[in-house]
Amino acid sequence: MQIIKNVYQLECSKHGHVFLIKSDESILIDTGMPGLTKKIISEIESLDVPIQTIKKILLTHHDVDHIGNAKKLQEVTQAELWASKEDIPYIVGAQNRPGIKRIIQVVVQPQKPAVFDYYKENQHFGEIKVIHAPGHTPGHSIFQYRNVLFTGDLFEVLNGNFRLLPQFMNWNHEEVKKSIALIKDLKFDWICPSHGEPIQRGIVFEEFLKVIKY
Repeated sequence: MQIIKNVYQLECSKHGHVFLIKSDESILIDTGMPGLTKKIISEIESLDVPIQTIKKILLTHHDVDHIGNAKKLQEVTQAELWASKEDIPYIVGAQNRPGIKRIIQVVVQPQKPAVFDYYKENQHFGEIKVIHAPGHTPGHSIFQYRNVLFTGDLFEVLNGNFRLLPQFMNWNHEEVKKSIALIKDLKFDWICPSHGEPIQRGIVFEEFLKVIKY
């Protein structure tokens, strides 16, 4: 699915979306649930993007439906894998995820990738701006590229409506609300959540922001 020119949501990853920003040095945002590597590669190449042109993989956070194919995609592309400093211990397996996520990691058992580096303050990758938005996880990050905001699991979109994820899925529910408050003054037209379809900014989103009190 093309969102704007050179920005795609891959159709093969239905639970935990994977996004592609196409350029001479293309970038992936998140990698979906484990077991999708071949489908991801096939879909990328169907968009006339040679897989070796993927130079960076940016993770929004450590959940298994976001890091699931990171290791194998690294091996195929030789891309740099970036993540937040706070989430790296969970990504590489140095620390267990808390709560229900610990059970999920045992059941799913994602392969542990090697993280190239962590996001710095005011980090940019070309036109991509990294925005620290903790709450869902300690180091949850979102990204802005031109007029598109990739919001990770800051919230989800269901049937065109915005809602917070269940409190038991968030590391710190109040921090989620703080992070949502941070984005209200950003200028963007498209919202790309990890769960739910891309949606244009409009009255529904503005009403959602009013409900989130912090």
